[in-house]
Amino acid sequence: MSARFLTLHHPAEARAHYDMGLWRAETLYGRLTAHAMARPGSPGARDGRRSVSWQELLAWVDGTAAALRRLGLLPGDRVSLWMPNRLEAVVTFLACSREGLACNPSLHRTYTAAEVADLLGVLNTKLLVTEPSWGAERIADPAARFGGIEGLRAVWTSENFPQPGPAQEAPAHDPDVVSYLAFTSGTTGTPKCVMHSDNTLLANARDLVRDWGHGPSSVLLTLSPISHHIAWVAVAQWLVAGCTLVLDDPPAGRTRLDWLLETGATYVMGVPTHALDIIAEQEVRSIPRLGAVRTFYMAGAPIPPTLAEAFVKQGIRPQNVYGMTENSSHQYTHPDDPTDVIVTTCGRGGRGYEVAIFDPTDRDRKLPPGEVGEIGGRGAALMLGYFGNQAATEGSFNRDGWFMSGDLGRLDEAGNLSIAGRSKDLIIRGGHNIHPARIEALAIRHPGVARVAAFPVPDARLGERVCLAVIGDVEPRELLEHLAAEGLSIYDMPECFVRLDAFPLTASGKVLKRELTAMAGRGELSLQSVRYSRKEAV
Repeated sequence: MSARFLTLHHPAEARAHYDMGLWRAETLYGRLTAHAMARPGSPGARDGRRSVSWQELLAWVDGTAAALRRLGLLPGDRVSLWMPNRLEAVVTFLACSREGLACNPSLHRTYTAAEVADLLGVLNTKLLVTEPSWGAERIADPAARFGGIEGLRAVWTSENFPQPGPAQEAPAHDPDVVSYLAFTSGTTGTPKCVMHSDNTLLANARDLVRDWGHGPSSVLLTLSPISHHIAWVAVAQWLVAGCTLVLDDPPAGRTRLDWLLETGATYVMGVPTHALDIIAEQEVRSIPRLGAVRTFYMAGAPIPPTLAEAFVKQGIRPQNVYGMTENSSHQYTHPDDPTDVIVTTCGRGGRGYEVAIFDPTDRDRKLPPGEVGEIGGRGAALMLGYFGNQAATEGSFNRDGWFMSGDLGRLDEAGNLSIAGRSKDLIIRGGHNIHPARIEALAIRHPGVARVAAFPVPDARLGERVCLAVIGDVEPRELLEHLAAEGLSIYDMPECFVRLDAFPLTASGKVLKRELTAMAGRGELSLQSVRYSRKEAV
């Protein structure tokens, strides 16, 4: 008996998407087979260890699909990935598409084993694909650590990963079932898990590929880890365009710039931090141009004007992007947009997703161009809901069926979207989401902490860093060690510390974190840089 999902899939809306050509009767695996038949020997994908043609990739996916069958997995069962940026992740994802399984790639390297185990339990995962010495604790034997989880049938690593071979049965052909599951909110409490189908993922990819002119001659390098949704926006575009996919897996001793030049990347996807680092290294090494790059996609933070100018001078078009796991990279600038539109807005996006602005105090009232409000959207690229969370799904939509993002923005007369801020309490460090509430909940357990607030401070390269403000007599080093002992990932650790006698508060007694950030910017706080040094796991 196959597993079933409670989703937002609506027959009338689905017919409309098909009629408009936004959804099509093809799966992700179907795109793979089409390219393998049309150009079997052409380069398909590569990581730092190997490069495979489309035909070789298809054989590897088919062999992996056969192994999934031997495990007894049925349509709708869940497969989770917790691993480096390796081709095995892409192969597993496509094998899941072939077999009608739901792939969950969003287990971040920053997670502890306990956090991963909790999320595997939430999904009732049947198979975990991972690597030894991966994650915040660098678990040496993942099979031993996770093997006892109820319902988990196997743990695959590179040592026992399936080899290429023939498939046993005909592939699944339904592009509208849930095929992709991604957690969006870290590990505080029970996070929300987004459900996508092949069609909801491909709808956004079709827009991006069409509007930016990518094709078989393109070489797409994704600098995003496979646990982040950007990587799978890249995978979907790759399957639409039939180009070469390159994962962020440079061989030992080589930098990302080396990898970009070696692979001949023409389309690079990442966050502004990636771009800043690459441009800085380019200047240090006096390299006149970034190889064959024509387009540099950047999402997750504003693009500094100086960065955009550095690309434009080299004949490279920056692509400013806004989106969420729930709706992919739906808002993006276009190749013919002037530089000021690229720097100040996220563009007008494509046909697969419609955006409108709503009154934050009345989510049912649409606002005119120029006014700031909550960003809402609807369309073919929208998720199918949150896995096992009816309340969260219902609460994410207004009366007329617009998905409410929780972010603030404005539209201009041309339909370009500008982001005005985040209504959610989140710190984004170099594209990594950090939840202040979790840090505060762990810090307050220390006897030397009377009150605590984690807030963002600006950083020129990473966008934001975590600063911890404390009322109490605890020493910074002692507090960091306490946070580590309580289970906080090293990747979420505060990087600056300030001791205060009192916090700025609202009338109801809540800490005004915006004011703390502003005080730090005005130099009114004596910020102390701190860094936690991990003790190596054995």
